[in-house]
Amino acid sequence: MTLLASGSIQFNVSAVVDQFWRLTVEGLTYGSIYALVAVGYTLVYGVLRLINFAHSEVFMLGTFGQMVGLMIFGFAASGDAYSQGVGLTVLYLGAAMIFGMLVSGAAAVALERVAYRPLRKRGAKPLIFLITAIGMSFVLQEFVHYVLPKLTGNTLGGTNAQQPIQLVTPTEQFKIFGASVTNIALVIVLAAVALALTTELLINKTKFGRSIRAVAQDPDTATLMGVSRERVIMLTFLIGGVLAGAAALLYTVKIPNGIIYNGGFILGIKAFSAAVLGGIGNLRGALLGGLMLGLAEDYGQVLFGDQWRDVVAFVVLVAVLMVRPTGILGESLGRARA
Repeated sequence: MTLLASGSIQFNVSAVVDQFWRLTVEGLTYGSIYALVAVGYTLVYGVLRLINFAHSEVFMLGTFGQMVGLMIFGFAASGDAYSQGVGLTVLYLGAAMIFGMLVSGAAAVALERVAYRPLRKRGAKPLIFLITAIGMSFVLQEFVHYVLPKLTGNTLGGTNAQQPIQLVTPTEQFKIFGASVTNIALVIVLAAVALALTTELLINKTKFGRSIRAVAQDPDTATLMGVSRERVIMLTFLIGGVLAGAAALLYTVKIPNGIIYNGGFILGIKAFSAAVLGGIGNLRGALLGGLMLGLAEDYGQVLFGDQWRDVVAFVVLVAVLMVRPTGILGESLGRARA
């Protein structure tokens, strides 16, 4: 191991080689969550050419939504993991995901109606949309930070992370070249990939998907052909929000104590970076970019040190864009084949 910059950066190639498969499993797990959130960025950008930076807070609201769902079913914060059998665990996970999807989906639709639709009607410039998205991101954060505790009697929100409700205990299912693959890793990767691919099928193989692609390619002509642009935009935000709600549950299954008012900020930036890395506006690109970003993070934190985890992810993004500015796949939603 060679130390650089007075020990602040390490270069530990042997550790990466020794832990390669463990890092790969962990990287794919985190990357799957990034990918699912990235799909929401990609859908909105593909239709509106809008970078919806408030999408990270839609994800954050989903984490609180699934917490509310579990509380309704009688769960309370506890240091002990739930252990009443696979059947009930799956049932409660499904219920929590539905609550998270409902909250995130509703938040995304409300965001579009309150913040973005009035700007479209006034013919606002793209920069105004961008500033509004950043502003709404902080508005939603501070709502959960300061207002939600008052509305819920300090049960939800506030400065500190929520006390976790842990439904799933990590249990090894099998090994890959000596690396342990847990039930949590399997659930996250399989669920995220399945949801992302289902969304792609919806966009590419259904009548509604053709409407989305038509609006993305030429909104004026699509309107003349009878496609309701406003309805397509609203449903696009809804789909992105629902996927963010699903990602919220997968995230809290992985990190039970990760529910906090600013918990979506860094993850949202990474998910946006994943969308750009794969090709903004490209659904498969969002999936590929998310997985690659997760792998780069895990390899990088061992190679250079834990404190450089986030830096490595963004350096990879910059390096790829210098070679291929449109991202790895590069095809926008509006140019997707019918």
